[in-house]
Amino acid sequence: MSSQLDTAARAYEVPRPGLGIILCLLSMLIFAGQDGVTKVLVKDLPVAQLVMVRYWVFLAFAVGYSVYQGALRTACRSRHPYLQIIRALIGVGEIALFGLGLRYLGLAEMHALYAVFPLMTLALAGALLGEFIGVRRWIAAATGFMGTLIILRPGSGVFELAALIPLVAALGFALFNVLTRRISRDDSFATNLLYMGSIGAFVMTVSGLPGWVAPTSMQWGLIAVLATTGVVAQLLLIQALRYATAATLQPFNYTLLVFATLIGLFVFGELPDTWTIVGACTVIAAGLYAIRAKG
Repeated sequence: MSSQLDTAARAYEVPRPGLGIILCLLSMLIFAGQDGVTKVLVKDLPVAQLVMVRYWVFLAFAVGYSVYQGALRTACRSRHPYLQIIRALIGVGEIALFGLGLRYLGLAEMHALYAVFPLMTLALAGALLGEFIGVRRWIAAATGFMGTLIILRPGSGVFELAALIPLVAALGFALFNVLTRRISRDDSFATNLLYMGSIGAFVMTVSGLPGWVAPTSMQWGLIAVLATTGVVAQLLLIQALRYATAATLQPFNYTLLVFATLIGLFVFGELPDTWTIVGACTVIAAGLYAIRAKG
């Protein structure tokens, strides 16, 4: 996602990294808050229904953005329509899986495992896009995998199958990022938004409407917050990339785990165990090393 947004922002970027970092941190805080809201809603409402409403709002944003740019007709045309469809379906699946995972796992545990996605993206970019990785980054990827094993502790008797959900979601988001890099070489940001919004809204409407559960007034309020803050967080990230490069902002994306852990602790009373903290720190350290490594 950051590479896609960086492409959109590059044309009018002004070097003010401090402001960019502040906007990035604010967007990460909102994303973490969204996950807290989702965790409340998935207790009583189907995940497909929540994702469907989010995509309706996202599609409205995508159309509005394209109209604002004066490129709605152009944005409807893609040089890679099949890749766009595959990318959109992967994106839908990743969001739905993450929401499902929040039904069974705490926020800290979800994000600690999900934090491995940048390292997955690194490996997939080398395999699928032919990008140079280098020994140091492969070492970082292996270290991140070790951190994941520390969190999972397979064979220890505490391993849960539900813990695989954020890992599959992370793999999906890594594939989403790699496809975004490939597609963004030829398609515009508006085209990526429109395909993502329209395909996602269609797929989730087909799967979400049949199992519709009437929300209460309180739940409607939380759904509205969930849908609108998603757009706000994306806009903040776009604005952040006006003032700082994606490489500068990437380390601060890991604050999402910190914010999610704090929300889990103070709102849901979830205290991550020592192994989760150690594993999460290992994954983050590996990710930061991979960002800085050149070979």
